[in-house]
This record gives sequence, C-alpha cells and structure tokens, in this order.
Amino acid sequence: MTQVAPLPEQKTHRWLPASLAGLYAGNIRAVLRRGLEATKSTNALVILSGFFEPVFYLLSIGVGFGALVGEVENAAGESVSYAAYIAPALLAVAAMNGAVFDSTWNVFFKLNFQRLYEGMLQTTLGPLDVAVGEITLALMRGALYASGFLIVMQLLGLVLSPWALLALPAVVLIALCFAAIGMSVTSYLTTFQQMSWVNFALLPLFLFSGTFYPLDVYPEPLQWVVQVLPLWHGVEMLRALTTGAVSLATLGHVAYFVVLGTIGTLFATRRLRVLFFD
Repeated sequence: MTQVAPLPEQKTHRWLPASLAGLYAGNIRAVLRRGLEATKSTNALVILSGFFEPVFYLLSIGVGFGALVGEVENAAGESVSYAAYIAPALLAVAAMNGAVFDSTWNVFFKLNFQRLYEGMLQTTLGPLDVAVGEITLALMRGALYASGFLIVMQLLGLVLSPWALLALPAVVLIALCFAAIGMSVTSYLTTFQQMSWVNFALLPLFLFSGTFYPLDVYPEPLQWVVQVLPLWHGVEMLRALTTGAVSLATLGHVAYFVVLGTIGTLFATRRLRVLFFD
C-alpha cells in the first residue's frame, strides 16, 4: 500500500502523550462531516435493515416462543417475562450489528478500493483523527439501531425499571467497543473472502453470549469463556438496567467497555500509522 509522508505543518497538541504526538490534528469533525454527507446518498432501506432484524427476533422468539417459556429469573432473582429477558440482549445485538457493519465493510471499502484514507492523510488530518472519526460514525449507527429498538421495547411494555434511562449511554459504550475492534480487525483484511470471517465471528457471539438463556446452562469451563466475550458483558449490562437488577457487577461491565473501547481506538490509530507512515 502506498505510504504517505507525514506533513510538517500537521498540528499537534501538548496534552497528548509523546507516543501520539503528530497523530492528531484536532479535526475529527471533518471526518464526521464527510461520512454523514456520504450517508445521505445511501438507500435508507439499507440503513434501516439492521434495525428490523432484532425486532423480528423479539417478536418471533420473545413474544411467540416466550408464551411457551413463561417467566424466567433475572440476575436479582426476580421473575420477568421471557420477552423482557431477551429484549435487552437483542438491544445489545442491535448496537453490535450497527457498529460492526459500519466499521468493517465500510472501512474495508474505503481502505482498499476508494483509497479514501490515503487522501485524508495527505491533508493535515492525522491517523487519530481518522480512526476516531470513523469509529464515531460506526458508533452513531449502532446507537441509531439501538435507540429505535429501545422505543419498540417501551411500546411492548418490556422496560421494567427507571434504570433503563441509562440504557442509551450504555448502548453507546457497546457500539464504541465493537466499532473500535471492527476497524482494527478490518485493517488486516485485504480480500472480500476474508471479510466473511466477520460474519463467522458474529454468529457465535450472537448465539452464545447469554442472549436467549442464562450463563449457568453452560458447563463451568465454557462459562469462563463466555464471560470474556464483549457481547456477554453488553447483554448483562443492559439486562440489569432494563429489568432493575443493577449491582456493582454492572459497573464492572461498564469498566470493561471503557477499557476495551480505549484500547481498540488506540490500536486502530496505530494500524493506520503503520499502513501509511511506517
């Protein structure tokens, strides 16, 4: 891939660590503006398709199959309907899908076909501007999907606690984490065949992150594996907020996403620097 020489007039900020000096020009809004302008030309049905998928799962499994299951217990030991149990999990899935789609396929096309990032880095923009801008765009898409799904939950009477007011900020954290990871992984992929690995990874995350049944149904060794997965933390965090089972463990889930999202963002920045400057 063509290397881009760093520009001498590129802005730096004294408050940044020395390792990030020269990587940030303080103009993330330019990346956002370009992304939002491009989104306007996108077919609205393509964007909205990610919203309907979890809604269909909720209606078919949560409401339909849920009539056979009856009530289940949340983390606080309280009985809730099966639909109310899986709805927050599907909310986390909506945030994940929106963020991953934007930070993988869109980034892959811009990186390998449009050569968009090469053009951006010929300006005063730095790798951190581009990485944070692209991750923010993916985060916005994930938050859009999740916001619509949260409204559906409210209309169906599946929001059981005032703590649910914090569900939207929690969704943003989930989207941030998956967007940062998605962009980092995509920076290594060079063919459409390799991009199929993204869907291959998302399917087990969706099925085995406590989305449809509690963690204790798994053998203990597998439970430890599940508890490492980011979607499981998102599911548990949103389930606690929407059903009222908030505890110190909820803060642990928040910390998990803050740390992983920060690491992912810095790693995506490093990958852009490696691809175009080293």
